[in-house]
Amino acid sequence: MDTRLNEVILAIVTTDSERVIHSSAPVFYARDEEERERVALLLSKITLGMVHDLANGCFVIVKH
Repeated sequence: MDTRLNEVILAIVTTDSERVIHSSAPVFYARDEEERERVALLLSKITLGMVHDLANGCFVIVKH
């Protein structure tokens, strides 16, 4: 039996708290764009997920 999580949003990283109102995934707020990119990269390495840029100031880390 396979018990791994697949095709799920693992985390959201943003600099704008108004962009994410409700989420079942953890939301990480960064101070600036540089920190947003660094946090997203580190979270993707930790979770073995992929970073996707939504082009609205948010990154989502997804497990495919």
